[in-house]
Amino acid sequence: MNLTYDTVKESAYYLQQSGFGVPTVGIVLGTGLGNMVEKISNPVSVPYSSIPYFPESTVEFHKGSLIFGQVGDTNVVIMQGRFHYYEGFTMQQITFPIRVMKELGIKYLFLSNAAGGMNPAFRKGDLVIVEDHINLLPDNPLRGLSDPLFGQRFVDMSQPYDAELMNMLDTATSNEHTPLQRGTYISVMGPNLETKAEYRWLRSTGADMVGMSTVPEVIVANQVGIKCVAVSVITDECDPENLQPINISEIIEIAGKSDKILSQLFEDVIKQLSKN
Repeated sequence: MNLTYDTVKESAYYLQQSGFGVPTVGIVLGTGLGNMVEKISNPVSVPYSSIPYFPESTVEFHKGSLIFGQVGDTNVVIMQGRFHYYEGFTMQQITFPIRVMKELGIKYLFLSNAAGGMNPAFRKGDLVIVEDHINLLPDNPLRGLSDPLFGQRFVDMSQPYDAELMNMLDTATSNEHTPLQRGTYISVMGPNLETKAEYRWLRSTGADMVGMSTVPEVIVANQVGIKCVAVSVITDECDPENLQPINISEIIEIAGKSDKILSQLFEDVIKQLSKN
């Protein structure tokens, strides 16, 4: 795909013609995280394969649809499955949906991901607000984009995640009696998981959890002026002194159990946004 602003507008126009209204909130669902879809009323679902210029997810756990609807009184659009660098996509393909959602009208972006917990205080099933991130991906979604219609080139990342949205999640957590932790997420290329030595090094950088997504989307969201919040579901414990072989089925199961809680928290915050 040759990314131009016209391709973004064409995709957005197609979705509008397919029944999409003007969303306020965009939501990106990570691996094993799909319960939020059940909270949408009046859903309009469009498969990625029919949207002009959209990639198609190759991850078997991702449904591959863009869904418009309402959460309470708020219009939302949900990515039911995201794209990853390890699938072979370019960074601009990975983040293309964020630009399309911005063109549709979103002001807020809620992201979720499944992550390995390197902080020894984290346990399987924990929910962690991403307070900051470290980018170890080998490319940048802003590279080569000089057209000012995409936003400024030198994007400030001093606060990539919105403090007010994080505080709103904390408040929702208190209401639901569900403890949330905070941490720094580090994004790597994948798709293999890390060795013991790599976990030791990644932890030494100041990261609390590791995954293969989220950061590219957040970079583009900051470029185009969308406020972001992200939550990691800890699906495996990455203790290099007691490292166990991964079990993908267990990871999906853990993500699914925590997803019900996370989806309720997202719903609570989205409904609160409509009152502000």
